[in-house]
Amino acid sequence: MKSRGETKKKAAVAGDPEALLAEFIAKFTPAHAQLIIDCRAELRQLLPGALELVYDNYNFFVIGYSASERSSDCILSLAAAANGVGLSFYYGATLPDPDHLLQGSGSQNRFLRLPTVEGLRNTGVLALIRAAVAQARTPLPSQGGSRTIIKSISAKQRPRRKT
Repeated sequence: MKSRGETKKKAAVAGDPEALLAEFIAKFTPAHAQLIIDCRAELRQLLPGALELVYDNYNFFVIGYSASERSSDCILSLAAAANGVGLSFYYGATLPDPDHLLQGSGSQNRFLRLPTVEGLRNTGVLALIRAAVAQARTPLPSQGGSRTIIKSISAKQRPRRKT
């Protein structure tokens, strides 16, 4: 018997990644779902060689952009919850942030909220993305297409819509 916090690893491996991704996104309100779709498309253009590592976790739905299948190689992530969508920088505490766009006070991670996809087109945000890519421990491949990998699906999740 699985404990409450265990993930469904077989489901993650067995299903079609795009079909599963659509199911995960459909849990959100139509406005948040569209924002996730738009931000994902924008990030795929900005990071064409990155792998997409997808986690449908207890607290957040996350699409990480990484040079490898290892979570530790993740450069940044699109993170969504019932209250909105954000961009999380795995090593954000070490990024130059002259415009003070990043939020958070942890020793490693920093984030910013994305009320619209236009936030990803902001020159300061683009500079943060470029800096994060430049400081990545494992560089993104210069060739090859992106691939989506479902890493985990939590059996129990917080609601993806405000009640």
